[in-house]
Amino acid sequence: MWNWLKNKISSHPFFIRLFNWEYWPMPVLMFPVLFIWIGFSIRARSGVFFSAANPSIDMGGFAGESKMDILSKFPAQVVPETHRISAGTPLVEILPTLANSGLSFPIIAKPDKGERGFKVEKIKGEADLNAYIEECPTDFLLQEFIDLPTELGILYYRFPGAEKGKVTSLTLKKFLTVTGDGKSSVEELIKSYPRAKLQYKVLKASRPQLMSRIPKDGEIVELVPIGNHARGATFLDRTDLVDTELEDRFDQLFQKLDGIYFGRLDIKCHSLESLKSGGPFYILEFNGVKAEPTHIYQPGFSLLKAYKVLYAQWKVIYKISVANHRRGIPYDPFIPTLKKLQAHQRYKKSIA
Repeated sequence: MWNWLKNKISSHPFFIRLFNWEYWPMPVLMFPVLFIWIGFSIRARSGVFFSAANPSIDMGGFAGESKMDILSKFPAQVVPETHRISAGTPLVEILPTLANSGLSFPIIAKPDKGERGFKVEKIKGEADLNAYIEECPTDFLLQEFIDLPTELGILYYRFPGAEKGKVTSLTLKKFLTVTGDGKSSVEELIKSYPRAKLQYKVLKASRPQLMSRIPKDGEIVELVPIGNHARGATFLDRTDLVDTELEDRFDQLFQKLDGIYFGRLDIKCHSLESLKSGGPFYILEFNGVKAEPTHIYQPGFSLLKAYKVLYAQWKVIYKISVANHRRGIPYDPFIPTLKKLQAHQRYKKSIA
């Protein structure tokens, strides 16, 4: 009886989230970071000192920045073909744009201003795209689907005036999947896997035709084709594999950029070894000072250790911001920035 009750409790979504801090709500998880920010704000004498960390990105990339505007700052050869589409643009006007640029299905659709995988979808055809147009209430991007096997999150920084930078976080992203046993349906497999179980309601609503399928023994079924933690992806800490070869690769990239010193690149490539040796890679997104060092979401990663990592990260942001400020780059004015942040919160609520 006790074992039954214990298993019942531990498999309930509420307790899965409670006992694994990686699933905690962001306001709860990041509350201690507020005090880190306050401390560095006092030292910098500015509540928005972080705005100077990446002068060419609005608010340094803290909130509300355009993904398209940021991608346009990177060399074209490392960015997938991407187009910004105004909200409500009919399908008949979009299709010629895709055809003229050589884009074909599948493609990725995502809001131009969005966070944590919100409304990021793999679009398989015109019907999917038309449904996305009707459901997405804001401007969005249509991006070439990069069919490469490895997706990584790489957090990089470089101090102003320095030739060399540092990679402080390297995360391998494993998409949400279940493995068949030849007997259980996909729905049953989802319910028996805690990480997938947290996505059950969304998956059942979005992919009802998949639920009754019985995969073969050992068959891997991809549930979500998006490498986002909020969508069930597993983030694996591979920071131990960071070396000078990898850092040299991104030094070469960031030395070509104007006014960008800190952030996380979400990229696709053939493999980490290929990336280090000069193989092709593509930047799916770049996040500025709001970027998390995603390796901390490795299952079993200590919460205390995670806060130590976040403190070290904000210390770097502070130092970069102060260095840029001393070079003549002003901090954004506090009150107008606060109003922009409030407007961004209203925007998020309006599209939720």
